[in-house]
Amino acid sequence: QEQLVESGGGLVQTGGSLRLSCAASGRTFSSYAMGWFRQAPGKEREFVATISWSGSNTHYANTVKGRFTISRDNAKNTVYLEMNSLKPEDTAVYYCAATPANYYSDYDLPRGLFGAWGQGTQVIVSS
Repeated sequence: QEQLVESGGGLVQTGGSLRLSCAASGRTFSSYAMGWFRQAPGKEREFVATISWSGSNTHYANTVKGRFTISRDNAKNTVYLEMNSLKPEDTAVYYCAATPANYYSDYDLPRGLFGAWGQGTQVIVSS
């Protein structure tokens, strides 16, 4: 199973940008679809974005569509989340997660489909 480690979180002003990274260990990274989720204080963990094993397909939650971009580099075993035009409501702990490649689909995947999770990275957007 993949071990996942997120980085790149921090404090940013409204309208700013951050780029999150998620590094995976193991030798089977390209056999997984990857996702990003987030959890704000007192709220459920919610889907943000997902990317197919090859990177050719992506899907976003409506709340981030047009502002966030998910990408991956299979040679580096890394998935990224580029976040632009950040809003205070984007404040949350962001988690990357892995699911078998055949589970990818163009809808908001439930977190129960993802078997491997990182420890999370905090993003705070100040107003």
